[in-house]
Amino acid sequence: MLLAVSDNGSGMDKDTLDNLFEPFFTTKEVGKGTGLGLATIYGIVKQNNGFVNVYSEPGQGSTFKIYLPRLVADEGIDKAVPEKKAAAGGTETILLVEDEPTILRMTRMMLERKGYSVLSAATPAEAIDLAKAHADKIHLLMTDVVMPEMNARDLAGQITAICPDIGLLFMSGYTANVIAHQGVLDHGVAFIQKPFSMADMTAKVREVLDETKE
Repeated sequence: MLLAVSDNGSGMDKDTLDNLFEPFFTTKEVGKGTGLGLATIYGIVKQNNGFVNVYSEPGQGSTFKIYLPRLVADEGIDKAVPEKKAAAGGTETILLVEDEPTILRMTRMMLERKGYSVLSAATPAEAIDLAKAHADKIHLLMTDVVMPEMNARDLAGQITAICPDIGLLFMSGYTANVIAHQGVLDHGVAFIQKPFSMADMTAKVREVLDETKE
């Protein structure tokens, strides 16, 4: 089970995120916060074999995701669970843009395992340079929404000017409605929320690529 809560507030920097669940840690003024709220929630979730994922950046709000194991009432009854069909891969070239090194490396590995050629960039400027230098066709721009230099919408505009027929896939730890509220996600632009599974990601990539060909 997943419980997700998002806001469009001031967000948090890395130092705050690193200490977020520490008992008595608070960013509030003296006497206005005990620093036990999130620590208590974290403890409850962990006691129930779950975990908490937090995605936040200064000025961009926060998203909290609480994952809890599903309760199986009848453990003695075997129920057939249909296997999820493996998403098809491809041989197209994908320009991947992500400013978080771990996510960039992991996503590139996932795409390459499915047969795609991947041009990876840690910044929008690097992505633009790669697009200009690449002699062959780039079929898809897969980019994080919130980045230091420019957002995905502005980057997509510059990349589309270089590669007019390129497909677009935005990704973010924020929910789609939060991104849309910030004016970054245009109507009709494909979106996938992080963290994503390999099956969900490759299915979405294939969907966007096939729609671009039509």
